[in-house]
Amino acid sequence: MSQVYPPEDGKGLSLRNLTHLIYGLFALGLLTAGFLGVATIAAVLLAYIKRSDAIGTVYAAHFDWVLKTFWWGLLWMVVAFITLFIFIGWVIGTAAVVWMVYRVIKGWLSLLTGQAPTAEL
Repeated sequence: MSQVYPPEDGKGLSLRNLTHLIYGLFALGLLTAGFLGVATIAAVLLAYIKRSDAIGTVYAAHFDWVLKTFWWGLLWMVVAFITLFIFIGWVIGTAAVVWMVYRVIKGWLSLLTGQAPTAEL
């Protein structure tokens, strides 16, 4: 079930645009330079910097979604790197990238509908 958020004040439009920018940078980073590209790092930094401005809005859930995607993705990429030498790392790394792409798409689509992203399939 979706959470109900209070109506936005004057900062809503800028937070909405900022959230689109964060998803766009994260996606650009995944598509171009890999997981730890400059665009992905910029998206994570923006999410951390603007997180306090979004408290009490639907955008706070999106910022948390992006940050959790980054940190869990980083964990799984480290595991993939460590296990790369026994050849299972390729499978783990591929699964991690697919999972991150899925989360970016799911989060961005839920932003377009004005809802918070959820872990439900």
